[in-house]
Amino acid sequence: MDFKKKQMFVFDLDDTLAPSKSPLDPAMADTLRRLLEVRQVAVISGGTYDQFSSQLLSNLSLEVDLLTKLHLLPTCGTGYLLFDEENWQYQYRRGLSEEEREKVKAILTDEAKKLGLWEENPWGEIIEDRFSQITFSALGQEAPLEAKRAWDTDGKKKEALVKAVAPLLPDLEVRGGGSTSVDVTKKGIDKAYGMEELLKETGLKKEDVVFFGDRLDVLGNDYPVKKAGFDTVSIDDWEDTRRKLEKILASLS
Repeated sequence: MDFKKKQMFVFDLDDTLAPSKSPLDPAMADTLRRLLEVRQVAVISGGTYDQFSSQLLSNLSLEVDLLTKLHLLPTCGTGYLLFDEENWQYQYRRGLSEEEREKVKAILTDEAKKLGLWEENPWGEIIEDRFSQITFSALGQEAPLEAKRAWDTDGKKKEALVKAVAPLLPDLEVRGGGSTSVDVTKKGIDKAYGMEELLKETGLKKEDVVFFGDRLDVLGNDYPVKKAGFDTVSIDDWEDTRRKLEKILASLS
């Protein structure tokens, strides 16, 4: 891939830029700063803006001219924020109705309990209302990475919950998210949707961007981006992302 032709680098957040639900490492912050000096950067995740703020922005000490080159797409791009020289401002935000959100939360809770997937002592909230997305996190939102990786190594637990919930929400999309999560959104909402919206907002073309993600396998929540025909780079973890970016930066100089 000729990275010199790419005008924007797009990243997943958890396990791609930072350890899951953890702050950005200072070394990665430095790499991103140098990337922003030469290219536009976007971050897209199923998480909320609050997660972006605590994981990403809190450890990025950037001048205004670099912040204005950063694009944030929380909840798979159903929200889009830009920095306006003082604050982060939504350019759009599209959500589920209150009635839909309450219905989804009740069904996820009931079906998880029926399947024996409801953790009695979770690390934080099991069900999170993200306005445009309801997320079930089997072990809780703050579960340690080791526990999350061990919970559903073959994906069958998430698959069982998706199969149980989807028929009860025929007008909505139910799919596996991260390693322990199931997401419910309006139909057609995934990271490919967010990427297409990003192109509309920026005027860029598919060939102008490249996406980095740790879950580009067929069952992963980054796969829709690859399926939609975007150029992608598969990575193992945030350290792998940084190593690859350092090589790319050397080629851009």
